[in-house]
Amino acid sequence: SPSHPWDGGSCPCRVSSVLNRDVKQFGKKHMFDTNEETCWNSDQGTCQWVTLDFPHTVKVSQLHIQFQGGFSSRLCTLEGCRAGEELVKISDLYPEDINAMQISFAAFQVEEVVLDKLKITFENSTDFFGRIVVYHLGVLGERL
Repeated sequence: SPSHPWDGGSCPCRVSSVLNRDVKQFGKKHMFDTNEETCWNSDQGTCQWVTLDFPHTVKVSQLHIQFQGGFSSRLCTLEGCRAGEELVKISDLYPEDINAMQISFAAFQVEEVVLDKLKITFENSTDFFGRIVVYHLGVLGERL
């Protein structure tokens, strides 16, 4: 299907850090569990990130992300690559510091983004200590 969502359940995901190393309460799996009450909460420090390794090559069309207001990122850098290649920059996103779901098409309308791996770097946290809180992360696209 052209708008198949990928998530941490169907593809390996890595994160830069987890608050107090408490993966049970704040681990990466919570970005993909569709539970409004759970989230990934990074530890403090600049430039937190998430990487997704897709099980198949995908053509990405949308990115869905929901932060906790006050713990979002003013600048997100998207990088991607095909299997065995180095990450290359796709685009910058400038999310709002709000609790609502945000959907980005813009990054992927410039050119077809075909990749096996996606990295989202949260460059500029709205939190003084650099923490990022993500309730939902979704990538929509087409399996090639």
